[in-house]
Amino acid sequence: MAFGFSKIYSPQNEIVLTYAPGTEERTTLKQELSRRKSVEMDIPMIIGGKEIRTGNKKSIHPPHEHQHVLGHYHKGSKEHVQLAIDAALKAKKAWEDTTWENRAAIFLRAADLISTKYRASINAATMLGQSKSAYQAEIDSACELADFLRFNVYYMTQIYSDQPVNSPGVWNRVEYRPLEGFIFALTPFNFTAIAGNLGSAPAMLGNVVVWKPSEDQIYSAQVIMQIFLEAGLPDGVINLVFASGPDVGEVVFQHPDFAGLHFTGSTGVFQHFWNIIGQNIHKYKSYPRIVGETGGKDFILAHPSATAAEVATAITRGAFEYQGQKCSAASRVYLPSNLWPEIERLIIEDSKKIKMGSTEDFSCFFNAVINEKSFDKLASYIDKAKNDAEASIILGGNYDKSVGYFIEPTAIRTTDPYYITMVEELFGPIVTIYVYDENDFDGVLKIVDNTSGYALTGAIFSNDRYALAKAVEVLRHAAGNFYINDKPTGAVVGNQPFGGGRASGTNDKAGSLWNLIRWVSPRTIKENMLPPTHFSYPFMAED
Repeated sequence: MAFGFSKIYSPQNEIVLTYAPGTEERTTLKQELSRRKSVEMDIPMIIGGKEIRTGNKKSIHPPHEHQHVLGHYHKGSKEHVQLAIDAALKAKKAWEDTTWENRAAIFLRAADLISTKYRASINAATMLGQSKSAYQAEIDSACELADFLRFNVYYMTQIYSDQPVNSPGVWNRVEYRPLEGFIFALTPFNFTAIAGNLGSAPAMLGNVVVWKPSEDQIYSAQVIMQIFLEAGLPDGVINLVFASGPDVGEVVFQHPDFAGLHFTGSTGVFQHFWNIIGQNIHKYKSYPRIVGETGGKDFILAHPSATAAEVATAITRGAFEYQGQKCSAASRVYLPSNLWPEIERLIIEDSKKIKMGSTEDFSCFFNAVINEKSFDKLASYIDKAKNDAEASIILGGNYDKSVGYFIEPTAIRTTDPYYITMVEELFGPIVTIYVYDENDFDGVLKIVDNTSGYALTGAIFSNDRYALAKAVEVLRHAAGNFYINDKPTGAVVGNQPFGGGRASGTNDKAGSLWNLIRWVSPRTIKENMLPPTHFSYPFMAED
């Protein structure tokens, strides 16, 4: 029962710590890395607030040191998926009846736990389990996840406070109900923050959730779940399951109470799910909400007026940070002929300074790709480029999986703007460059817009304002997040709401009001203070 109108403070982005030599956070993080390396964790599923161990244990290894065992998780089955759905539906009534202030308090506390008590733990788990550097883990698992939680609480209050106008004798109001059923959250390996957000965003609005993380992110997923429970999340509101994708999908998408999908992953999987949901639409109590972000083929375009050093830095950072495993990573680049020699020289110089190795070595800019399947796929594209007449490797091109899944930062130059690595999503540290005639900027704009089916992020570099204006107009639908004189990565919650269109997803903008509003079902309530007592109207009276 609420006895007042609570106000939420305006959220501020979590400050990114530097982890520079001599800092307290560097010492603390290194100690946590060492502690975690010294123990093998036993990771259960969490269903209805209970730890579920099946005995069917699967090992977890750092991608950069695949012989080391970090621990084991207990793999579930269809039976456990059903248990998770049952637990969610059992928790639903009490959770959706909980006042928004009490729901908000849980997630605000979780944000504070992430940024203080668990900061080193969640960063270290991300570094070891997903092979992220200290800085990449910090901006993801600590800062962005805390930002998601705090800003989403703020957006939730904006949604609830949006009410209709009234007329004399009538009180109108809108009730933002949770969806009728449960939400299925399927989360990726590459961002711990996304894994935390996809389940917590619907839950914040009073929904209950079945959460399946990527098996390559389970090591940090269990830290997220630990934080939510310590923050006071009631049993069954979010249920963490480790069953296979097909097993989860078979149970979830057949269930009449399936109410929504919150997804980040591949386009193929998302389209497959959409198709299954469509085929089963007659089985559901309501039309499910389908929200997905599915990757990209993100671009950097330089105008002849651009500054070479700025473009080169954007390529190195945009393409190679976190081994190019960001949905927003630059993977196709269009450079004018007048700037190409200088940019080529600069990116080659940069590549010689990049140190590749373990995340525990803080001097490394670059670490391992996520698993052997990804490694083999990326290696095959590199081998193809080495043998194709229309492609040449200008830097990198080597790979080795004897210790970890290491792919060198690699740049391919192609003479064909529709070469395979300019079109297909690779999700790794491979960037392909096409050099265009500096006098044909209009022509390359059309190529950029039409080359890829994706439309997630893109960047234009130019010191010519007319050229910038033209690029913004022509590339209107080529990217949901568009950057001017900046790399196409690094969206910050509350600053650049993230998401794209075309094959990149539903563009519901994670970390924004637009995303949260997908998880409510409004009910309009009209209350008449003076109900009429006769059916007739004044116009019916005799003259």
